[in-house]
Amino acid sequence: MDRSCRSPSAAVNAEAPSPAGLSAWFHATMNAERRRHLARLSWCLIGMAVGVSLALWCVGPPASPFLLASLGGSAVFLFGLTKAPAAQPRSLLGGHLGGAFIGIACYQCLGDALPVYALAQVLTLAWMMLARTMHPPAGANPMLMIHVHAGWSTLWVTVLPGLLALLSVAVVWSRLYPGMHRYPVSPLAPSPPSPFWGGWD
Repeated sequence: MDRSCRSPSAAVNAEAPSPAGLSAWFHATMNAERRRHLARLSWCLIGMAVGVSLALWCVGPPASPFLLASLGGSAVFLFGLTKAPAAQPRSLLGGHLGGAFIGIACYQCLGDALPVYALAQVLTLAWMMLARTMHPPAGANPMLMIHVHAGWSTLWVTVLPGLLALLSVAVVWSRLYPGMHRYPVSPLAPSPPSPFWGGWD
């Protein structure tokens, strides 16, 4: 039969992919998407491991890794919640340094009685809300500083180097893999958006 005599519907049917072809295409697309997601997840996980390891290495002995326990939570924000306001440098540095400072000040002035722990936590929450530097992992710093009877040098010998190491890895790591959100997304973004956001309307 002459090709010109075929009906339009026959031509469409001849060109339409079969259900088996569509299924194969769908599974190939889904598998490619899953591989991309797994690759990005692996990159974030390795970055977190590198960041925490570098922070611990920079601080090194005689400082206890326990002093940097709150950085574990910060790494979750930096590598898992990169776009969150609480993950940005303003909150990361302000929350950690402010919380550590308050904990050290409370211990140095009032000792390590149980009420001092509670006071330090209250003051840290007030600081982070009013300064809009809310970084939840940093809420552990006052208790850590009081528990280890930290001195003022802990701020620049332990806390600050650990923070800068973790932050530096996040900045570099987010730029090495295509398609990742570059950290920081908004360096000075306030967290929370207003001082009393979340407390009441």
